Amino acid sequence: MTPGTLPKAVRDWLAAQGYTLAGVQPVAGGDINQAWRVSTAQGPSFFLKTHPQPPPFMFAREAEGLQALRVPSGPVVPEPYLWGDDFLLMEDLRPAPRRPDYWPDFGRRLARVHAHTAPRFGFPHDNYIGLTPQPNPWTADGYEFFARQRLMYQANLAHRRGLLSAADRARVERLAARLKDWIPPQPASLLHGDLWSGNALTDAAGRPAIVDPAAYYGWAEADLAMTALFGAFPRAFYDAYEEVRPLAPGYRERFPLYNLYHLLNHLNLFGTAYLGSVRAVLDRFVGPA
Repeated sequence: MTPGTLPKAVRDWLAAQGYTLAGVQPVAGGDINQAWRVSTAQGPSFFLKTHPQPPPFMFAREAEGLQALRVPSGPVVPEPYLWGDDFLLMEDLRPAPRRPDYWPDFGRRLARVHAHTAPRFGFPHDNYIGLTPQPNPWTADGYEFFARQRLMYQANLAHRRGLLSAADRARVERLAARLKDWIPPQPASLLHGDLWSGNALTDAAGRPAIVDPAAYYGWAEADLAMTALFGAFPRAFYDAYEEVRPLAPGYRERFPLYNLYHLLNHLNLFGTAYLGSVRAVLDRFVGPA
């Protein structure tokens, strides 16, 4: 992308704010969108995400999630400024090296996000987990919400695409019907929704920051579970989290139940390389097909 090919809405917004466009540089990272740093002659820079053919309202829903997560004393969250069908312009965090207390600070900050609760599970709008639709109808019961809108939604999608056998789909259904056997009651907490290590960054001061949300109100343990899916966060993160918001005993043993949702989503997004991981969770909790 060059300054001349920057979306017209972005160029107009910059001009309206009194900025003169100085350059556009690509930023590495991310499997789904392209990322750019938009610099100005006045000094401030902005972060731009683009996609040539995104699903409907993808960037509007991401902006909504970013706005929701900007809670007092929580992790730093970039402010969204402008979005359209194929772009999202937001604050440029300009990540710096992590502070020495990054992980315990992150744990305490995330606990404060999870302290924001709602009377029901869901979110004002459906949104996306990657490119996969994420349904968020307001639901009174957390077990019903996670079973229907998370596990079975993904399992049914994978089965229709020929990625999950009927037998494995039935095993997901059996697991979903037994969530109360393993998962303790929890309130509907504000979640990031896609909290793997790649979405845990820093700001210019090295403080904990989070990006790329799939936000909704759900079980806080589900957010924590994903922090351990692709390389666990350090123990100091979880210990500090519990200083602010204690967890029910054995929460780590429940992580695979929550992460089945993300493994099914990765199966839908990236193919059968994730089928073995899905089946391992099913084998553990409901037995072989």
